[in-house]
Amino acid sequence: MATIAMDPSLSLQIGRGSNQHGAVPVKEEIQGLIKVYKDGHVERPQIVPYVTPALPPELGVTTKDFVIDNFTNVWARFYVPKSNWKLPLVVYFHGGGFCAGSAAWSCYHEFLGKLAAKAGCLIVSINYRLAPENPLPAAYEDGVKCLMWLKQEALKGSSEWWSKQCNLCSVFLAGDSAGANIAHNVTTRLNSKNLYPLTLKGTILIQPFFGGEARTNSEKNMVQSPRSALSLPASDTYWRLALPCGTNRDHPWCNPLGKGSAKMEEMKLLPTLVCISELDILRDRNLEFCAALGKAGKKVEHVLYKGVGHAFQVLSKSRLSQSRTNEMIARVKAFVNR
Repeated sequence: MATIAMDPSLSLQIGRGSNQHGAVPVKEEIQGLIKVYKDGHVERPQIVPYVTPALPPELGVTTKDFVIDNFTNVWARFYVPKSNWKLPLVVYFHGGGFCAGSAAWSCYHEFLGKLAAKAGCLIVSINYRLAPENPLPAAYEDGVKCLMWLKQEALKGSSEWWSKQCNLCSVFLAGDSAGANIAHNVTTRLNSKNLYPLTLKGTILIQPFFGGEARTNSEKNMVQSPRSALSLPASDTYWRLALPCGTNRDHPWCNPLGKGSAKMEEMKLLPTLVCISELDILRDRNLEFCAALGKAGKKVEHVLYKGVGHAFQVLSKSRLSQSRTNEMIARVKAFVNR
């Protein structure tokens, strides 16, 4: 069966514990990304460069970083393309299994700069708190807080450099992998909030990171390269680190279709675009999620990108991945500009 590989420099492997921090054994590890010791100490090697908010001038996108909450150190990176008209606003959450990643990672900075320029949208990329130091629902709470911060900034009119180019009546929540999970769960938490003058129009879920105790066919049978962005053991490790203690992968935050989850029919959900990768272990779970949304009468559309795997749009530089990324950007552009 075909496999999907990331750039060799971003090789990830799963391991449980032989290296030590002093005399303390390792409890959980995804090699190259995160190492958690039994005493609670966490190490995250810098596998991906952190970059400043700067982009090539020819892209025509202005970028700035803003602190959202000094206490939790949550911040956001804004991407504002040059435009003669108001643009849709996309609030974006990066991936990384809730445990790794940053809005300052070079791969996300490059992707979102390109997305803002080519899709014609203003993007706010959220740097939320990470597990295991801050397990779920911390990331969801950060997402809600960021939307409320944007609301207040829009009401005050103190951030004209971005708000004057923003169509506040056309706001979308988006993310990839764990970030897509955050976008979905933040959406459900915003139902009871007054966001005026912001109007939410939809969600964009790219390879959403969901799970469950029962394995899907793609989780059981999808052959993955050692350099794949997401393996089943890595997925399980992320969930052990991110979910509340004493819970399993059928927790509603992980498995929105599980027995303990709210019924889709009863949930207020926005029109949703789901981007799925053919060679991703999450493929079948993503397809099941789309089918459940449709069955519940929700507005949902999905696209299956052939020949590529998890996080191809940010981690792979192959010609095929670049082509599929351009297709994805075109689909997002159509979705946010309806």
